[in-house]
Amino acid sequence: MDFAYSERTQALRSRLSAFMAEHVEPAEAEFAAEIRANTEAGRRWTPLQTIERLKPAAQAAGLWNLFLPESEYGAGLTNSEYAPLAEIMGRVPWASEVFNCSAPDTGNMEVLVRYGTPEQKRQWLEPLLRGEIRSGFAMTEPAVASSDATNIEARIERDGDDYVVNGRKWWTSGAGDPRCKVLIFMGKTDPQAAKHAQQSMILVPMDAPGVTVLRPLGVFGYDDAPHGHMEVDFVDVRVPAANLLLGEGRGFEIAQGRLGPGRIHHCMRLIGLAERALELMCRRALARSAFGRTIAQQTVTQERIAEARCRIEQARLLTLKAAWMMDTVGNKAAKAEIAMIKVVAPTMAGQVIDWAIQAHGGAGVCDDFPLAYAWANARTLRFADGPDEVHRNAIAKIELGRWAPRQG
Repeated sequence: MDFAYSERTQALRSRLSAFMAEHVEPAEAEFAAEIRANTEAGRRWTPLQTIERLKPAAQAAGLWNLFLPESEYGAGLTNSEYAPLAEIMGRVPWASEVFNCSAPDTGNMEVLVRYGTPEQKRQWLEPLLRGEIRSGFAMTEPAVASSDATNIEARIERDGDDYVVNGRKWWTSGAGDPRCKVLIFMGKTDPQAAKHAQQSMILVPMDAPGVTVLRPLGVFGYDDAPHGHMEVDFVDVRVPAANLLLGEGRGFEIAQGRLGPGRIHHCMRLIGLAERALELMCRRALARSAFGRTIAQQTVTQERIAEARCRIEQARLLTLKAAWMMDTVGNKAAKAEIAMIKVVAPTMAGQVIDWAIQAHGGAGVCDDFPLAYAWANARTLRFADGPDEVHRNAIAKIELGRWAPRQG
């Protein structure tokens, strides 16, 4: 394995780091002020101009749609080439949207690139790539343990030239944004089929009759407006049969194709977030004194800083290995590494951010610093794309399979 970045990646890292330093990080105070102003004015669910004004600059800098591998539509970067860019964007939780590289749009665009028909691409992919609309992903349901996606009860039933969609979804990411025009919806087309052939995915326009956003779901008090994680009701929603993705019974196939790269993106963004937290921790520890010494001189602080550095480096190397394997031997062969990073990266980031919060004292848990929101994001990602327990079980089964007695 050679983790040296290609010349193209090095050039993009340099340009992206400069853009973040010049435009994004200085705008964090403006972003927070706009959130407060929108809340006070009762317009939480409106696009944030702090982000919107930066998008044309990102496009002009050639830092747009960087996430799409081997595609005529995006930058054509491999997972290994994009990973260090995702880390840089991850330093600020909202930064990836500036570059049209934010979830769930990235995963949804990859689905449309891989599995969409020409008409689906024209109607939904092209405006998503231009940043004119946004999208959502409707998979998890409140009535069942959706960590086992075979539990999903929502239905997608054929009726003539249409499919009729019924179900209750929650944690539907992106559905709160008024620019969200389409959802990728997962449900059962044939409950009698084989276990992993019952599910399908279909494109559901947000304005289709019968689609009702019931409420935003807060995460440790953060509602992530205007993006939002919403509970959405689907009652007799009729959509054209042409909106089905790939074919009936192929929902799990699509999900695996969608979630593999997305996990790389999430994990590398978390590593960037942890790097930022460690930087803030060191700066704070050097600047504040207690009991006659700087916080940085306290042995406990030094131990935490050292351990944070070790854990960040370990997580980065494992994530880069997973990306390299996806590029060289494919997502299926890399499934153990993908599962491992999904366990390691959020846990690592949560711990590093927690130590940074501790070094900041009371300031660490208020919104004067980005650490409380960063911790909420890292903790949430121990559920998103599958909880820790599911990934640990998968890793254990793969490992046990290496040692199980051979039959015959």
